[in-house]
Amino acid sequence: MASSLVVLTAALLLMAVAVFAVVFAATRRGSDAAISPRLEALAAAQSEIAGRFAQALAGQTELQTMLAGRLDALDRRLGDSLKETASRTAETLGGIQTRLSVIDEAQKNITALSGQVVSLQEILANKQARGAFGQQQMEAIIADALPPALYTFQASLSNGSRPDCLIRLPNAAAAIVIDSKFPLESIAALRAADESERKSALVAVRADVLKHVKDIASKYLIPGETQTPAIMFVPSESIYADLHEFCPDVIQKALREQVVVVSPSILMLAIVTIQTVLKDARMREQASLIQKEVGLMMQDVKRLVERVGALTRHFTQSESDLREIAVSTEKIVRRAGSIEAVDLTPADVGQLENGT
Repeated sequence: MASSLVVLTAALLLMAVAVFAVVFAATRRGSDAAISPRLEALAAAQSEIAGRFAQALAGQTELQTMLAGRLDALDRRLGDSLKETASRTAETLGGIQTRLSVIDEAQKNITALSGQVVSLQEILANKQARGAFGQQQMEAIIADALPPALYTFQASLSNGSRPDCLIRLPNAAAAIVIDSKFPLESIAALRAADESERKSALVAVRADVLKHVKDIASKYLIPGETQTPAIMFVPSESIYADLHEFCPDVIQKALREQVVVVSPSILMLAIVTIQTVLKDARMREQASLIQKEVGLMMQDVKRLVERVGALTRHFTQSESDLREIAVSTEKIVRRAGSIEAVDLTPADVGQLENGT
C-alpha cells in the first residue's frame, strides 16, 4: 500500500509538471486558442487522477483502521493465550516439583533402607553378631509373653552348658531349652549357587544344620533337668522356609534327635501354648479357693430363694387381706343403701329412740 501511494504521488507530480510546461509553451507562442483543448484534457486527467488519489488515500485509511483493529484483536488473543499457557506451565511445573519432592523423599527412604539392609547383612555375616541378633529376637518374643519368673536367659546347666533360654513350667522339674544360633553361611551359599554348584551347596547345608542339631542334643538334653524336644530357633521365616523346601530330611532327622526347628511365628505359637498350660496350672492351684467360693455362692442363692418365697407369701397374705377388706366395704355400702332407702315415720323414730 505504501508503494502504491508513492506511485500515485509521482504520477500527480509528473502531470502537474507537464501541464505547467504546456501552459508555459503556449504562453510563449501566444496560441491560446490552439492549446485550450489540450489544457482542458490535461485538467480533466489531472482531476481524475486526483480523485483516484483521494479514493486511494481513503481506502488506505480504512484498510489501516481495519488492520489496526485486527492487529489489536490478534494482540489480545496472543496475550490471553500466552497468559493461559504461562498459567498451565506454572501449574505443570508445580505438579512436577511436588512429584520431584515425593520422589526425593522416597529416594531418601530407599537410601536409609539400603543402609539398614547393609547393616543387617553385616550383622548376619558375623557369627557373634548373628548370634546376638537371633538371641535378641528370641528374648523379645519370650519377654513379651511370659512372666519373668518363668524364664532365664543364659542359664547354666549341670554339665556347664549355657543355653540361650530356659523356660521353667510350674510343677515341672525339667525346663524347656531354646537355642537361638543358626548356621547361615551354607544357606547363603545355597541361595547364591547356580545349577552346577547347587548339589554341593545342599550337602553343605545338610552337614552344617545336622552338626548344630547334634550339638544342641548333646549339650542341652539332660534327663531330669531339661525337657524334650529342645528348640532350635531360626530368626528368619525365609531361612525356615528354605530348610523345609530344600532339606526336609534334615527337619526329620532333627526331630529324631529330639530337636525341633522353629521360626519366629512358630515360637510365638509355642509360647501361646505355654501360656495355656500356665493358666490351667493356676486354675488347679486355685481349685480349693474356687470350690469354697462356689459353696458360698450356693448358700447365697439358697438364702435368696428363701427370701423370695417369704416375699411371695407376704404378697399372697396381703392379697387375701385386701379381698376381705373389699368384702367388708361392699357390705357397709349395701347396708348404707338399705338404710337410705327406708322411709321412717315419727312412730318409728320414737321406737328407735326407745331402743325398740
